[in-house]
Amino acid sequence: MPGNGNDLTRLRIALTVFFALDGFIFAGWVVRIPAIKEQTGASASALGLALLGISAGAVITMVLTGRLCRRYGSHQVTVVCAVLLSLSVALPPLTHSPLALGAVLLLFGAAYGGINVAFNSAAVDLVSALRRPVMPSFHAAFSLGGMIGAGLGGLVAGALSPARHLLGLTVFGLLVTLLAGRTLLRIRPPTAPETGSPVESAPRRLNTRTRGLVITFGLIALCTAFGEGALADWSALHLELDLDATPGVAAAGYSCFALAMTIGRLTGTKLLERLGQTRTLVYGGTIAGAGMLLGALAPALWAALLGFVVTGLGLANLFPVAVQRAGSLAGPDGVAIASTLGYGGMLLGPPTIGFMADWLSLPTALTSVAALAAAAAVIAFMTRRAAAA
Repeated sequence: MPGNGNDLTRLRIALTVFFALDGFIFAGWVVRIPAIKEQTGASASALGLALLGISAGAVITMVLTGRLCRRYGSHQVTVVCAVLLSLSVALPPLTHSPLALGAVLLLFGAAYGGINVAFNSAAVDLVSALRRPVMPSFHAAFSLGGMIGAGLGGLVAGALSPARHLLGLTVFGLLVTLLAGRTLLRIRPPTAPETGSPVESAPRRLNTRTRGLVITFGLIALCTAFGEGALADWSALHLELDLDATPGVAAAGYSCFALAMTIGRLTGTKLLERLGQTRTLVYGGTIAGAGMLLGALAPALWAALLGFVVTGLGLANLFPVAVQRAGSLAGPDGVAIASTLGYGGMLLGPPTIGFMADWLSLPTALTSVAALAAAAAVIAFMTRRAAAA
């Protein structure tokens, strides 16, 4: 149909912008958490409970968003959630108690969870229409947005109050949503080329077998996100306490991991075209497992940093491929299930590492990331025939 290729290109750009915006806004909030803690007078435990509002809001909304996407369309839900995310990020500086903070973070988490399911669902449709495995490029945009948001937030933290900084994010988010959202609202979700509805473009019904496969890919997402969450919270402490790194070098550990993951996602499309989904999952999980063993157990700082880089490269494409596969199997419901499990893994990682570090040691606890990365590779290998069927 005329203009279809141009529409797909515009759609890809718009979705990439929304992925980047999501990472940018979330990272901008994260760097202001210490200031918000001081403002609300929250103890560490009270802040932890308030932050659970994000998790609770996200998980509840993720479960429901699949149905909303089926009823109203993933493009419309993406735009609405982007508006809510942009508005709600300005609310935390207006609170003066941990309880009020938890309440507004529940709304922020709901918008964050909703937009993640909605734009991943839209991306799955676009990947199917393009017949190219471009899903990692969207997640690379999220990673880049997060890195820019965190870097910019660190730069302005000394000059702007949290209220002004986060209000600036609101204005920026609404402007971006206005510009990119027009494209999403004007262009209908695409179908696979040369087929209006048949087999390839239509996801399977969520029967018992399909649900089992979707949950399997959700477990791969969980294993991957567990590692991301664990490294975000514990990598710096490991380098500082166990390898005597200075605070600056210790902080660079997670930066190395995040940069490697971004690079891995930027090259993910070519990797998927060359290896296919199953081998990308198997090789990625195996490489990440080996990298994390090095990162956790290496006696030298340089070797640990190298391990974090290898881990980032290995994990980079596991989550995007798992979510895409779940979406191909069961549409927005598949994306919702896989995203919820993946998000659960990110929440589960940091406290699990903490408990294991108390019982054993932090380096030993971090080897659980390697074990789960290897488990993701095994799951992908064992289900390769079922997933292809």
